[in-house]
Amino acid sequence: MIENRPLKYEEYRDPVVKDDEVLVKIGACGVCHSNLHAIEGDWKSIGIPAKLPIIPGHEIVGIVEEVGKAVKGFSVGQRAGVQVLYNTCGRCEYCLTGRENLCLNQDTTGESVDGGFAQFIKVREEHAYAVPDNLSLIEAAPLFCPGVAAFRGIRRTGVTFGQKIAIFGIGGVGHLALQFAKLAGAEVIAVDTGRAQLELAEELGADYTAYPEQLDSLVSRIGRPDIVAIHAPPQKAIDQAFNTVKRGGVILLAIVGRPFINGFEEHTVIGTEVGTRHDMGQVLRLAERGKIKVKSRSYNMSEVNEVLLKLKRGEIVGRAVLTP
Repeated sequence: MIENRPLKYEEYRDPVVKDDEVLVKIGACGVCHSNLHAIEGDWKSIGIPAKLPIIPGHEIVGIVEEVGKAVKGFSVGQRAGVQVLYNTCGRCEYCLTGRENLCLNQDTTGESVDGGFAQFIKVREEHAYAVPDNLSLIEAAPLFCPGVAAFRGIRRTGVTFGQKIAIFGIGGVGHLALQFAKLAGAEVIAVDTGRAQLELAEELGADYTAYPEQLDSLVSRIGRPDIVAIHAPPQKAIDQAFNTVKRGGVILLAIVGRPFINGFEEHTVIGTEVGTRHDMGQVLRLAERGKIKVKSRSYNMSEVNEVLLKLKRGEIVGRAVLTP
């Protein structure tokens, strides 16, 4: 359990860079709720983490420290980022049909390979991303998990102008999902148990905000949403979302949960798995143009156990980012 402060500092050898890799000196790494699940053993049944010991962290930005002999797109001193999708095979049916995030032989940053709660990370050039100059490292880091996950999830719902979407959980992913839904022209209902989270939702342009106990009254007045996006892990939130969406509506289940599905409602239930390199590029372009804003707060890497405990208690607004 995170209360036992399980993360410890240890000395590791510096990574040895291959010809097609870049070495990134990490300047910022976001803290994801999935880090907490992996550390506390919640996801052992699905093979996460794939090895122990492991360095967590999968939303990473920093400065290129070294490049391999075959690298053409990066140079020493350039800013670079690494997302959850660390590596793919490039040969399976998913890689060959534009769905590389479902690759059968992928590596996942911080879950199957060592991640970003560290000083350095190496990555193949083709899975590294140039970070826009007008974003600070602290702003940019969360784009590499909640940013790309929110973008892909909202896009998969098909939400469009005039539709209502209720977003359950205005956390690291949810506050970005809200912004992508607004960019698509949707009317957004933000649902959360925290006052600070609902205030953030208002700041980001939510049309309506509600605590869970207020939601029934709200939808009776404005109508049920066409789509619900679930970014809150409690089972109560999942159940309420399924009961809130209109008949024939779409449910984005963006977390691990056990929903009760009423087949007579003709709902479409979809999942989402991080994002492809193409998705990641689109997110970075939108952020560079100022179309989305990350709400983040930085903490020193030495505070990692305390930050994860704050996350577990629901005390983080937006995204926590660790810096050296």
